[in-house]
Amino acid sequence: MIDINKVRSNFPILHTEVHGKALVYADNAASTQKPQSVIDSSSELYAKNYANIHRGVHQLSQRSTALYEGARATVRAFINAGDVKEIVFVRGATEAINLVASSYLEPVLQANDQILISEMEHHSNIIPWQMLAERKGAELKIIPLLESGDLDFTKLPQLLNSKVKLVAITHMSNSLGTINDLTTLIDQAHALDIPVLVDGAQSIAHFPVDVQSLDSDFFVFSGHKIYGPTGIGVLHAKEKYLENMQPYQGGGDMILNVSFEKTEFNDIPYKFEAGTPNIAGAIGMATALDYVSDLGLSAIDQYERELLAYATEQFQAIDGLKIIGLAENKGSIISFIMEGIHPHDVGTIMDMEGVAVRTGHHCTQPVMDCYNIPATTRVSLSFYNTKAEIDIIARAIRKVKELMG
Repeated sequence: MIDINKVRSNFPILHTEVHGKALVYADNAASTQKPQSVIDSSSELYAKNYANIHRGVHQLSQRSTALYEGARATVRAFINAGDVKEIVFVRGATEAINLVASSYLEPVLQANDQILISEMEHHSNIIPWQMLAERKGAELKIIPLLESGDLDFTKLPQLLNSKVKLVAITHMSNSLGTINDLTTLIDQAHALDIPVLVDGAQSIAHFPVDVQSLDSDFFVFSGHKIYGPTGIGVLHAKEKYLENMQPYQGGGDMILNVSFEKTEFNDIPYKFEAGTPNIAGAIGMATALDYVSDLGLSAIDQYERELLAYATEQFQAIDGLKIIGLAENKGSIISFIMEGIHPHDVGTIMDMEGVAVRTGHHCTQPVMDCYNIPATTRVSLSFYNTKAEIDIIARAIRKVKELMG
């Protein structure tokens, strides 16, 4: 079980005020707050252990290298990857997707080939494939979204065929909260030798992820979505793909030998990590993963589902409020609209009540188009939120109604 008082004491920012009111932070789908251990990890690195990695024989370089490679081992264990060689550090999920687009798919994609994505994807899992398809004369195919907020997987037999060279799919929708059961999709894709990329930017912080059980070929996530620093993320890819992919960028540390005639690239995963990496970011992300592991992803999942059920009940009791996306299997995200009131006005008034929420299209404009709405207000909850905070959020929404009529 989650000891909520102990958990909240680990996050300094949760004890600040906004507009003279205690902060209620409900914008976790955009970025999560950081526990003190993550904050301290960066300070300790720079105060005691910092030097550039992989390049020095002196002690500080050895310490930094050990911490950085230890972070890679932590990530491997956290998602149950088969080998540390399959863990590539990147700036975030967005860069990981672009890396796969450029290094894996572009060399094999031909005119009239297809890339299959879904209607609920974040723009980061649409635009790289769209740009690539335009360059190569390929076609982007879409798994449609249902009114419930679920994807229509009954269309898979029609959409999966020999022309499809990659499926790129979100594990959990950032705007609807829908958790996609990807077992059938991955099985059907693999039956046709089609690799699958899973965008785990949202799912990674909410429930256990086992990439070997999931059998994803590529899995991506960002550190800042799981209580770690910004500017760091992970591409997990099966070794057989990484070995055959060309580097995404050239530079230092991704080489074994360089001459003006020819360059010999480093082994995986290093050939995809050109230049000095975000050393503090990787170490901070590993600290965040350790923190979450100590709490237990299953306990987090259970607690957040209780919060989601309570918040859904409270919000549905408010006249004029409509929840967008009511999939049966959801993470702790509620997007809603209020009759006659623009979401930006909702968010502004809620902020004056100390409540931080996100308003807009949430980088999922096709989702908004599907529901024929311009934007929503999104409440996204974490294990450090409480039912008492949900009551405050509900009161803030009623305050919006009172002020805006």
